[in-house]
Amino acid sequence: MLESAQNLPQTERAAPWRGELKALLSVGAPMALTQLIQFSVNTIDVLMIGRLGAAPLAAASLGLVLYYVAFLAGFGPAMAVSPLVSQALGADRDNVGDVRRSVRMGLWAIALIFAPALILFLCTEAIVRALGQPPALAALAAPYVLALAPGLPFMLAVLMLRNVLAAVDRTRAPLVVIILTTALNGFLNYLLIYGNWGFPRLELVGAGIASSVSHAVGFLLLVGYMRVERESRRLSVFADALRPDWERLKEIFRLGWPIGVTTAFEAMLFNACVFLMGRIGVAEVAAYQVAINVAALGFMLPFGLSMAGAVRVGLAAGARDAARARRAAVLTIGLCAGAIMIVAIPCLLAPHFVAGLYLEPDEPDNARVLALAASFLPVAAAFALFDAVQVAANQCLRGLKDVRMPMLLTGISYWAIGFPVAAYFGLATPLGAVGVWWGLLAGLASAAALLGARLYLLLRT
Repeated sequence: MLESAQNLPQTERAAPWRGELKALLSVGAPMALTQLIQFSVNTIDVLMIGRLGAAPLAAASLGLVLYYVAFLAGFGPAMAVSPLVSQALGADRDNVGDVRRSVRMGLWAIALIFAPALILFLCTEAIVRALGQPPALAALAAPYVLALAPGLPFMLAVLMLRNVLAAVDRTRAPLVVIILTTALNGFLNYLLIYGNWGFPRLELVGAGIASSVSHAVGFLLLVGYMRVERESRRLSVFADALRPDWERLKEIFRLGWPIGVTTAFEAMLFNACVFLMGRIGVAEVAAYQVAINVAALGFMLPFGLSMAGAVRVGLAAGARDAARARRAAVLTIGLCAGAIMIVAIPCLLAPHFVAGLYLEPDEPDNARVLALAASFLPVAAAFALFDAVQVAANQCLRGLKDVRMPMLLTGISYWAIGFPVAAYFGLATPLGAVGVWWGLLAGLASAAALLGARLYLLLRT
């Protein structure tokens, strides 16, 4: 599949491990930090909502399940743009016309997906109640999701543009943008959740408005940057924005739907476990949200590094350089496994301290939630390594445009193994809520093994 690299200089074609590591870190470190900070928008919401009490925190958790269904529908097409752009530039650095086609149709795809997503958001309360959750929580979740809704297309567009900039080694500007918008989100939360400085106290709705505004501002800042920065301006990705390119749009959806389904298999496993927890108790839902937020926060570092790995593998694939693609894949997996330990180790060694960052430890009503969250975190730390390996392997496969087999493998891992184990141990054994986490561990370990084997088979020759 990959042979030579005629379009690259000799030093790049023969890049040793150290050279590839330097190139990967140059792109990956800012992307990892950007991803971590961007995710902290949701983390800030959870931390500040948690100060309102266990019920609003549980309602936010339930509402986010539906919100991320829509997010995942758009995530696939947004991520499909990355291998198209990186392979086009890997084959010919001056092929800006092809890059422009991909970005333009990527934005079209995001816009097309938002309309049905809005219908889903309007049905939040009915859906949550139909899934057997308490009516009071459903009533709190519905307006929160509607407040989050306007920010969805901007969030997806920012993710797509970040990957485009990574393909031309422009990763620092997105980092600055995310830092600014995260600070804006925290400030707006302070004003709108609690009603400070004369603003209305909107609680959950205020958190949703703050997130939507921060995503929109982030998109506008990136658009402005790409219009003035020299290398980004050369791509002219916003030229002829309203001109359709049906073939490229079709290709984006062809690559994007397996990516979206693959991601949904994992994300919806975690979200489905919210409802397993809901059948056990409200405190278990709130504790699960705390622990899953910690695990997801740690996941952002390897996720950002893995997206950089996808870009490096894609550039090598476009240049038909098999050796460079193998080096990029191996180093991506190693770096991701190491990065996840930054969060996994504190969860393993000090779970009570970590849980106490999310809820007031001195509040008697929070005692059970904190104890449950502390019992979940060591298991979350244990599966963190498998989570890092599977996302690294999956992203490298995307860099090769291999998306359908990974979709099948993740479906088997999460829904033929992970969820049945979680449901059985959680609902039918004395392990209870902790048993749900053992099911998550089983699913992630299976995904890491199967996706790693798939990547090895494709790159071994």
